[in-house]
Amino acid sequence: MNKLYIGNVSAEASEEDLESVFEQWKIPHSGPFLVKSGYAFVDCPDEKAAMRAIDVLSGKVELHGKLLEVEHSVPKRQRSCKLQIRNIPPHMQWEVLDGMLAQYGAVESCEQVNTDTETAVVNVRYGAKDHARMAMEKLNGYMMDNYPLKVSYIPDETAAPEGPGVGGRRGFNARGPPRSGSPGLGARPKVQSDIPLRVLVPTQFVGAIIGKEGATIRNITKQTHSKIDIHRKENAGAAEKPITIHSTPEGCSKACTTIMEIMQKEALDTKFTEEIPLKILAHNNFVGRLIGKEGRNLKKIEQDTGTKITISPLQDLTLYNPERTITVKGCIEACSRAEEEVMKKVREAYESDMAAMNLQSNLIPGLNLNALGLFPSGTPGMGPSMSNFPPSGAHGGCSSFGQGQPESETVHLFIPALAVGAIIGKQGQHIKQLSHFAGASIKIAPAEGMDAKQRMVIIVGPPEAQFKAQCRIFGKLKEENFFGPKEEVKLEAHIKVPSFAAGRVIGKGGKTVNELQNLTCAEVVVPRDQTPDENDQVIVKISGHFFACQLAQRKIQEILAQVRRQQQQQLKPQPGGQPPMPRRK
Repeated sequence: MNKLYIGNVSAEASEEDLESVFEQWKIPHSGPFLVKSGYAFVDCPDEKAAMRAIDVLSGKVELHGKLLEVEHSVPKRQRSCKLQIRNIPPHMQWEVLDGMLAQYGAVESCEQVNTDTETAVVNVRYGAKDHARMAMEKLNGYMMDNYPLKVSYIPDETAAPEGPGVGGRRGFNARGPPRSGSPGLGARPKVQSDIPLRVLVPTQFVGAIIGKEGATIRNITKQTHSKIDIHRKENAGAAEKPITIHSTPEGCSKACTTIMEIMQKEALDTKFTEEIPLKILAHNNFVGRLIGKEGRNLKKIEQDTGTKITISPLQDLTLYNPERTITVKGCIEACSRAEEEVMKKVREAYESDMAAMNLQSNLIPGLNLNALGLFPSGTPGMGPSMSNFPPSGAHGGCSSFGQGQPESETVHLFIPALAVGAIIGKQGQHIKQLSHFAGASIKIAPAEGMDAKQRMVIIVGPPEAQFKAQCRIFGKLKEENFFGPKEEVKLEAHIKVPSFAAGRVIGKGGKTVNELQNLTCAEVVVPRDQTPDENDQVIVKISGHFFACQLAQRKIQEILAQVRRQQQQQLKPQPGGQPPMPRRK
């Protein structure tokens, strides 16, 4: 990857002129300049020299009145899935970059390249050529916090025939320790946990953790091979600030121990006499399994480590802050052992949930689980600001359930009447937040009578919005204890289908509906002898746990889409023939 392409070369420029430019900027080259009409090629002795030439010369140095453009020379056959993105803002966090890259397709790897520049450089491999090409077109020249991104192909010696990426999971490999000039983009560890360690620290100790000109935090990242984000701007004026540590489980624990030691030393130096417990943040989805049946898991961790552990109440949760605070008290050594055991349980719960979700995503075509934000992908509540993202073309942001804009759907979800207050929230705040989060219209229908045991929630929105809204409602009912600790949340949902399509949902002799129930584990019923409504629609009832309901809804929508396509085909005028008669109702 050491051969360079030099573009925008003046017709007056000679080989000697280009040699002079390289000598002036102390950039070594290992061969002669091959000068063509308007461009040139040259070899550099190593990748570091090639990167220096690109950083120093491209778009910055003039030759005979024309700004040189310098990038890697990539043969067409190697212009496949690998890109290099330069001039990334030094303060950009990995989460923002990950989200931006994922808009264009599955990212197989993203490696930071060590350079001498203030801005960061990464090499990215996409799962498919089309994804790389779209990222190249959309991101090259895009202004990110006043930094124009520079994107170019780099040689892909292992380029395979074009096809869909294998798997959608991204892996990140290290390229050396973090650089002082790029605090926002530390290098990825080789085997990094999908769940970062998140801790809360007293605000007065943040300065000591960072150190003079960032020296202390850089030293921690170097020693522990971790990437550490200190969210100083989060919750201005708050007594505590969150810190996110990305690394292997061992690296996270080592960094956490070092941070506790720094806080203890700072407390002694400043005569701070209050106890400084370790406070771990964990997504509420995992806390029940951390606690264990009758609290057994938590009690065992306390006994094994000699610590006292408490967990913040459910009442502290909000839609945008789904984390619980796990407070660990004891000496530093004991707290470190407790952190290892706590995070081990959290990671096990996460991996179990992701395995279940990935199984469902294979059954629900096009569902982008990573984009839904239902499980923490790094820093819950601190995801990238979508306003920072460039437009993503026809797909309009995160990928959805199909190509183009998916159609809006209406689902009637029935919840316990006593749960209405929890869903609406104080002064309607919860339902407003839920509607905004999911991108759906959510309304509670009036009660059908004084003694009604159920209330209908009317959800209107495209498939992805339905998935998000219904998931939150199922989760809220569990959190608020409307179902027992061992009881799975099961709800009934109604969707309306055209009366003439009801037979397709049932199938000959009930074959289709039986297959639906076997596949989804949901109960699917099309009540007989229904009278179609004013829109000639009838109700299909779906009952089950969240994933079962979702899968059944998607499969029924697939059947309806197939019916609509067939109708459109029938309505098309046949060449030389009469248009078909409209179907009788």
